[in-house]
Amino acid sequence: MIVVFFFFVCFTASTVGALVGAGGGVIIKPVLDMVGVLPVSTVSFFSGCTVLAMSVCSLIRTRKNGVPLRIRISTTLAIGAVFGGMCGQMLFERVKTSFSNEAVLGFAQALCLMLATLAVLIYVLLKKKIRTLEMDHLMVIFLIGLFLGLISAFLGIGGGPLNVVVLFYFFSMDAKEAAKNSIYIILFSQMASLIRALYRGTIPDFEKSYLLAMMMGGVAGALVGAAISKRIRNQGVERAFNLLLLVIIGVCAYNVYRFACRL
Repeated sequence: MIVVFFFFVCFTASTVGALVGAGGGVIIKPVLDMVGVLPVSTVSFFSGCTVLAMSVCSLIRTRKNGVPLRIRISTTLAIGAVFGGMCGQMLFERVKTSFSNEAVLGFAQALCLMLATLAVLIYVLLKKKIRTLEMDHLMVIFLIGLFLGLISAFLGIGGGPLNVVVLFYFFSMDAKEAAKNSIYIILFSQMASLIRALYRGTIPDFEKSYLLAMMMGGVAGALVGAAISKRIRNQGVERAFNLLLLVIIGVCAYNVYRFACRL
């Protein structure tokens, strides 16, 4: 039964994630933390693997959908995200080993994700009044990617709404373009995180059937999300993104309370 639940969560998360460019991990991580059936570190690993499978499938599925992929910008962001992801993994491992109570790690992740998502929501609500940029300096773009990778790896979310908003603001992308480029960045950062975890031997013990069910849900969700994206306009993608932000904030607020009670 728990395998079916994992599949459903990852399918739903990846459908929405592929549609809006949030990757899916931003839903998977807090929801599984909320349920509390797995250790925090295992949830982070499962979430990353699922997002990696989803992003590969989504990019293959949408390669000819007419939405441009800004290779120069997104590749530079992705390279920055790879290095940032390494730093984020190191920070994650440092926090994990510094406290015997894993609830400290869960509390820190939930609080950071809630505050980051709240900041994203405020930006989205005010974005019509905010003048966007057309950033072209490669070093600045690399540093932005570095920051995104660090935050995403520490939180175990792949990329999430932060990627999308950065693409909105710094590169004046519309909703569909930001979604596709965000998935491209997520692919590189998650691949690097997995390779590093394999190299350092920091992969937690896990049940293989759980991971398989989650990755299958991620792939299925990517296919459905790509199909939906073809049929709706940018305004529909934006509405789905806003709803996602509210859900994430609500789930994270509950997780902050739950982990705080265990400190």
